[in-house]
Amino acid sequence: MGFDKVKIKQIRNMVFLIALLLFGLKYSDEVLNAISLFFEIVKPFLIGGGIAFILNIPLRWIEKKTSNKIKRPVAILFSIFVLLLVITIVIVSVVPQFGKTIVELSSAIPLFVENVLADMANISKDYPQLQEYVIQLESIEIDWKSLLDSMIIFLQNGMTNILSSTVTVASSIAGGIMNIFISFIFALYILGQKEKLQSQFTRLLKAYVPDQTNKKIFKVSGLLYQNFSNFITGQCLEAVILGVMFIITMSIFRMPYAVMIGVLIAFTALIPIVGAFIGCFVGAFMILVINPVQAFWFVVLFLVLQQIEGNLIYPRVVGNKVGLPSIWVLAAVSIGGSLFGIAGMLFFIPLVSTIYMLLRDGVRERER
Repeated sequence: MGFDKVKIKQIRNMVFLIALLLFGLKYSDEVLNAISLFFEIVKPFLIGGGIAFILNIPLRWIEKKTSNKIKRPVAILFSIFVLLLVITIVIVSVVPQFGKTIVELSSAIPLFVENVLADMANISKDYPQLQEYVIQLESIEIDWKSLLDSMIIFLQNGMTNILSSTVTVASSIAGGIMNIFISFIFALYILGQKEKLQSQFTRLLKAYVPDQTNKKIFKVSGLLYQNFSNFITGQCLEAVILGVMFIITMSIFRMPYAVMIGVLIAFTALIPIVGAFIGCFVGAFMILVINPVQAFWFVVLFLVLQQIEGNLIYPRVVGNKVGLPSIWVLAAVSIGGSLFGIAGMLFFIPLVSTIYMLLRDGVRERER
C-alpha cells in the first residue's frame, strides 16, 4: 500500500523532530549555553516589550479620552509621567523615613535592651526561678565600641578584595544601565508604532500559517493580552486598597509610621498574596523598637487585614478582572510561586486564566 503526500509529509516531519531531539540530548550543554546566550542578547528587548505592555494600559485609556492629532506623543509622555510619579511617591514616602528610623535604631537598640533586662528583673521578682537567668543576662556587657572596632578591622582586611572587584561591579552596573536605556527606547518605539507592528505581524502569520491555525493563534493571543492587562490593573487596584486599609486602621489606633508602612505594604503587595508580608516584617520591626506592645497589635492587625484581603478582596478583585474563580487564583499563585518564584506568581494567574477560558469554551463546544 502506497503513501499519499500527506502521510509522507507527516513521516518526514516526525523524522526531523526525532533527529532534532536526539541532537539536543547529545549536545545538551552546548544547546543550553546557546539558549542562555540568546536570551542574554534579547533580554533588553524582552524587558522593553514588558515596559511597553505596562505603559500601554494607561496609554489606551488616555487615547480614548482624547481626540487631538498629537494624542499619541502626549499619551506616551503622560503614561511615563504616571509611572515615574508612582515610583517617586514610594521613594519619597519610604526611603527618608526608613533612613531616619535606621539612625534612631542605632541609638534606641541599647536602651531597648536595657529596658528588656529591667522588665525581666521585675518579672523575676514574681518568679524566683528566673532570677538566675536575669543575673546571667545582666552580667553580659556589650562593648559597642569594641564591636565597632572589630567591624572596622574586618572592613580594612577585606578592602583589597573590594578594590579588586570594583572594576567588575562598575562594568556590571554600566551594562545594566545600558540595558535599561535600550529597553526603554525599544518600548517607546513599540508604543509609537504599535499599529504598524501589529499589521506586519498579522500579514506574516497570514502568509506562512494556515488559516485554521492562524485563527487559533489570534484567539489565544487576544485572551493572553486581555488577561495580562486585566491582571495588572486588578493587582494595582488591590495593592492600593490594601495600603489604604493599613493607613486608615493604623491611624485610628494611633500606631507610628502609618503612612510609610501603608505605602510600603501597598508597593510590596504588587507581589500576589505573599508580598505584603515583607512590609509587615519591616513595619513590625520599626514599631517594636518604639513600642513592643504596639508592634504586637500591629502584627495582629496585619493578620486580620491579610485574611480579609487574601480571602475576600484579592480573589474577587483580581479573579473578576481575569475571569478566574477564586480557588484557581490561589492555586495559580501557589504553583507559579513554587516553580518560578515571584515571576511565576505574576505570570501564572493570567496564564491559568487563559487556559481556563480555552478549556471552558472547548467543553461548551463539545457539549453542544
